[in-house]
Amino acid sequence: MKTLTQSPTDPAFVQDPYPFYAAARADGQMHHWQDYGMAAAFGHSAVHMLLRDRRFGREVPQELRTEGPAHLAPFLAAEAHSMLDAEPPRHTRLRKLVLRAFTSREIAALAPGIHDLCRQLTGAFPDQPFDLLDAYCTQVPVITICRLLGVPEEMAPQLLDWSHRMVAMYQAARTEQTEHAAAQAAQEFTDFLRGYIDDRRDAPRDDLITRLIAAEEEGDKLSTDELIGTCILLLNAGHEATVHALGNGVKTMLQQGWQPEWLAPEGIEGLVEEILRFDPPLHMFTRYAYEEAEVFGHTFQRGEQVALLLGAANRDPAALDDPGRFDPTRPPKVNKSFGGGLHFCVGAPLARLEMQIALPILFEHCPDLKLAAEPEYSNSYHFHGLTQLLVTRS
Repeated sequence: MKTLTQSPTDPAFVQDPYPFYAAARADGQMHHWQDYGMAAAFGHSAVHMLLRDRRFGREVPQELRTEGPAHLAPFLAAEAHSMLDAEPPRHTRLRKLVLRAFTSREIAALAPGIHDLCRQLTGAFPDQPFDLLDAYCTQVPVITICRLLGVPEEMAPQLLDWSHRMVAMYQAARTEQTEHAAAQAAQEFTDFLRGYIDDRRDAPRDDLITRLIAAEEEGDKLSTDELIGTCILLLNAGHEATVHALGNGVKTMLQQGWQPEWLAPEGIEGLVEEILRFDPPLHMFTRYAYEEAEVFGHTFQRGEQVALLLGAANRDPAALDDPGRFDPTRPPKVNKSFGGGLHFCVGAPLARLEMQIALPILFEHCPDLKLAAEPEYSNSYHFHGLTQLLVTRS
């Protein structure tokens, strides 16, 4: 297996990681990424297989578990109950209970509110250049998550702050300052949710937190710690990814010269899938090997990690014709942006719904939308999103 060197904080890589992915794929499906100290799957076949291979998983093998540094205790405690880092049987139980509350019917019921929110936000756009990321792409998902959970909308800025500080833990540019900020955010978020869940137990409402409290499978329910972990996951994963999927998507549409038919009812699903494939908000997802396993010529030992490069798999020419071309009319057969297998993103239907509503309303209200400055990606790999998206309406 070839060893590759590429700093994930290198400015050129941050702005455009796709040439590195292409060069890596040209030499094979899997290589050792020296900067991460682990094998990395760049090809669609390898990523697709590893997402479904039960010899690999998210949960840290028992013998590798440590208490972690004391200053990270609140963050690690919140993460310990996350469905994202669990494997069966714990993952099966958590996901089943969450899906009992987070049904397709409940998601569809959010659509009219998302329509109204998008129209309200676009109606407040200024005439001078403004940051669409802050004014629209961020507001749509975070306010929708507030409504879904039953949290007051005026808490959106606070939820955003907690989320940003916690999610920064997964960035290559993480520092000790990042860790202290994440721990403080996790403690504050946990304390808030504990009190809020207690209130919902006493006074149920028609919201997701109440439904999660009530979710039951053969007498089994979510514990308070599991409820807190689930709510944090839904906010952090649910809004961070959608913010940047929208931002990256609008950027791409403006650079490519968008076509009205992309936004028509018969074209919008294809547009959203192509946006997610072409420039996804999450580029890497890691797994642990649970036993000795040979994959694409590489033998993993138990406890070794592998990085699945979702952004690279989405542009594999072995899986898709002309993958570097943005084409919303192509059949959406290659899209690893929501993961796959047991850990396929539970919020994918909501993210798709938000994008399918937000994009047509944006361009209907602002048909002459243009970039007011060259967009720049933030130094936050393995996330891939813009620092801002300056636009003008004319």
